[in-house]
Amino acid sequence: MFAPIFEKIAADPASTALLGAAPTRLFPAGEAPEGVAYPYATWTQIGGSPENYISNRPDIDSYAIQVDVWANTLASGRNVATALRDVIETHAHITRWRGESRDPETGSYRISFDADWYVHR
Repeated sequence: MFAPIFEKIAADPASTALLGAAPTRLFPAGEAPEGVAYPYATWTQIGGSPENYISNRPDIDSYAIQVDVWANTLASGRNVATALRDVIETHAHITRWRGESRDPETGSYRISFDADWYVHR
């Protein structure tokens, strides 16, 4: 019942070159450990639904996912966002670019986008 975002990104060499492989610094939203090294990324499910039919059970589920990249430089964040975009687009549809921002308290950069992921049951 969940999109396989971690499995796909952790298996992608370009993404793990930037986010590490053991562990891969990709966390469900709110689960990044305090003091985690930059860059890292978080994801959260922001919506979704089963593909309902009148006569049969759903055979596909859709998930709307928000991906946030956190980095100490804008260039680093953009590199990670590009790598994640490239692997996610082979499995899902990017639906929105949320933009770039900088946290005034920590100085960290955030790059955010959404994807719709369709998973066969």
